[in-house]
Amino acid sequence: MKQEPGDSSDKSAPSGSITPQPKPPQQANVSNQQPQKPQQFSAADLNRIVLEYLNKKGYHKTESMLRMESSHIPAPPTNIPTPQTTNISRPTAPGRAPEYSDDPATIKRGYSILKSWCESSLDFYRPELEKFLYPVFVHCYLDLIARGYPSHAREFYDKFSKDHSVLHEYEISKLGGISLKEHLQENDVAKIFRSHKFKVLIGRTTFNLLLYFLNENDAVGGGVVLRLINQYIEPVITTEAIAVEREGELNLSEGIVELHTLNNTSIGGEQREISSVDAFNKKPVKLGKLQVDPEYSKELEAELKLKDEHEQAAQKKVSTTLLEEYRENFKVDPSDENNPSKDTLPLPLKSAQDLRNDIAMIQDSRAKIKLSAAQASLPSVCMYTFHNTNNDLTCLKFNDDSTMVASGFQDSFIKLWSIDGSPLRSLLKNDPYNQQNNDGVAVKGSRRLVGHSGAVYGVDFSPDNRYLISCSEDKTVRLWSLDTYTCLVSYKGHSSSVWDVKFSPMGHYFATASHDQTARLWSCDHIYPLRIFAGHLNDVDCVEFHPNSTYLFTGSSDKTARMWDIARGECVRVFMGHSGAINCLAVSPDGRWLASAGEDSVVCLWDISTGRRIKAMRGHGRSSIYSLAFSREGTVLVSTGADNSVRVWDVKKNTNSPSAQPEPINDVTAQGIQKKTEDLRRRKEIVATNDHMSVYFTKKTPVYTVHFTRRNLCLAGGVFGG
Repeated sequence: MKQEPGDSSDKSAPSGSITPQPKPPQQANVSNQQPQKPQQFSAADLNRIVLEYLNKKGYHKTESMLRMESSHIPAPPTNIPTPQTTNISRPTAPGRAPEYSDDPATIKRGYSILKSWCESSLDFYRPELEKFLYPVFVHCYLDLIARGYPSHAREFYDKFSKDHSVLHEYEISKLGGISLKEHLQENDVAKIFRSHKFKVLIGRTTFNLLLYFLNENDAVGGGVVLRLINQYIEPVITTEAIAVEREGELNLSEGIVELHTLNNTSIGGEQREISSVDAFNKKPVKLGKLQVDPEYSKELEAELKLKDEHEQAAQKKVSTTLLEEYRENFKVDPSDENNPSKDTLPLPLKSAQDLRNDIAMIQDSRAKIKLSAAQASLPSVCMYTFHNTNNDLTCLKFNDDSTMVASGFQDSFIKLWSIDGSPLRSLLKNDPYNQQNNDGVAVKGSRRLVGHSGAVYGVDFSPDNRYLISCSEDKTVRLWSLDTYTCLVSYKGHSSSVWDVKFSPMGHYFATASHDQTARLWSCDHIYPLRIFAGHLNDVDCVEFHPNSTYLFTGSSDKTARMWDIARGECVRVFMGHSGAINCLAVSPDGRWLASAGEDSVVCLWDISTGRRIKAMRGHGRSSIYSLAFSREGTVLVSTGADNSVRVWDVKKNTNSPSAQPEPINDVTAQGIQKKTEDLRRRKEIVATNDHMSVYFTKKTPVYTVHFTRRNLCLAGGVFGG
């Protein structure tokens, strides 16, 4: 019914107010408290009205300037939007385009700002928020098709589809063939997305943050995303903790049931896996030992046999001969198909020095402390603390025979120490470090290497301990001789800072990780990279070689690790499960398992052959993890981090591999009780998973690196933070 100006049935009257009697328009009440006065607007009310007008008109710079200048005036209180109070448009029938007219630029900008905001959110909320990105991406793309913008849709697809191609490869590829409105009714994946709501499990606080952000950015694309969420996505609000097994991945209680069914459909007699990551990780790999030259193997066996005869002549008591140790733990079976061929990785010919190094390695292996007994054994840990570094020390590394340690500094230099204090003499006769004291002994047990022009972020020793490799903020990698302590080569190729560098276990090759989102493979005799491994979506933070040297592992700030085939230069495994950047990697000596850890304080153990996570080990609290190392048998894993601790893990516990259950370690002595009391007083008790064997605390030293010697002694190093 048409309403007259003075009609008492005015629906705009607030609830609970007294409805005035009909009066002429010029005498109508505006306020219950002041019925005889015209409405008065405060300065804050006027500012609010103008700001709303500027926002609706799209004058965002003017609006922000006015908001800043009027910030001294208190604004009226506003309620944070919640699922109950948010006014979201009424959904249309499934399969129909929504009743709004947003231009393609706004749709693309809406997804872009949501993606940027999710990626910059706090780690606590980011995993839940990023689960919205995939369905929002799909519906933004389908909306552009439905509205008749095929060129804009193709541009949007090409720009953002790679972000979801790993987890949703089949669906993304099916949607990529759509170019016309008519295809929406013919494409199975598009029909399912448009006719069913996509379920997302999310916490109430996280969802409130999302709604608040979209409302704040309503005029620049937030409104588009909000309407798509209302129409096509069903947020399932929960107060319980949400476990994200893989970053951005939905479990079977989320998503669309019909989509899971479609992904399980048998095509061509082959069963397609639900997870495209598992399908990708089925590429064949050879994880055995790299085969060696038969002539070299015979020569090595002859030398070992000769040494065994000398030991027998000297009547030395040994449990195992060197030849038996070699055949049991080092010799490669040429008939094993899991062992890569020696032609897979071209290597220089073995020298007499290589022969001596291999004999020394076999001797140390025979003499090592065995941690693989039926009862799980704890390693002995020797901690090295570096003082007076002015917080400039960035990295630490022990060499393979545990006689030297190298460190990089923010001041662009490298420092070397001999662990036993012996002098580091150069072969150069005029080297001032070769000076001797009155007793004829060299006085220098350390060296400083100068050459980089930026902070040094990574160092590593060659397996034969003759060279040191370093990487820096100056985008270069330098090779140093440990005979003359001079720089031999400067390798240039990265376009940004280089974070990590590692030598191959066989020597000759080394790999680098960089801020330019690539890892690169180099050889000592070439100044240019042999391989460029590109595929990560963020910084590559760390690199690690497989024991057979034919594969390279990379860890990235995009929260994934990848395995690369060096010969073919392609990615053969993707490991997804971390919720933070990956700082460190370690591969078990038998080449079967990969350990990774980083900013999310979780140590993940992976089966390399399948690419699946075996277990997650927790115990570092909320502290970042800096380094990982397997014992020589691969039964014990040690991790270090910013919580000033060295933690020991039982690798085989809670896995399918047979392992005895360790007995509880109860130190009931007065000294043990006092130590535990002091530890509890200095830090909060952290609940660890049951495969956590022990923890060794430092006083105020974040532990930068951990390393197992050839005889299974664990060395750790860090900087005193007092």
